[in-house]
Amino acid sequence: MQGEALRLRIREVMVEELMLDQSADEITNDIPIFGAAGLGLDSVDALQLVVALEKHFGLKIGNSDAAKNILSCVETIAAEIEKSA
Repeated sequence: MQGEALRLRIREVMVEELMLDQSADEITNDIPIFGAAGLGLDSVDALQLVVALEKHFGLKIGNSDAAKNILSCVETIAAEIEKSA
């Protein structure tokens, strides 16, 4: 899975696994995942998201420095999944 289909699936997984108030269609690929200007997720959500990404996409995130870059938005998550595919 690649391209927009992958990005939509990531958004769907985020909505399902993190029980977000938004729908997958309301989340853009470039909105920040963390912080008030974005989806406003916190560190507990980050842990859930890492587990969900591994479960659904086989994406393993090795350390917190890598996680900060990879988990910045849907686009960066998708790019990492595509890179490791």
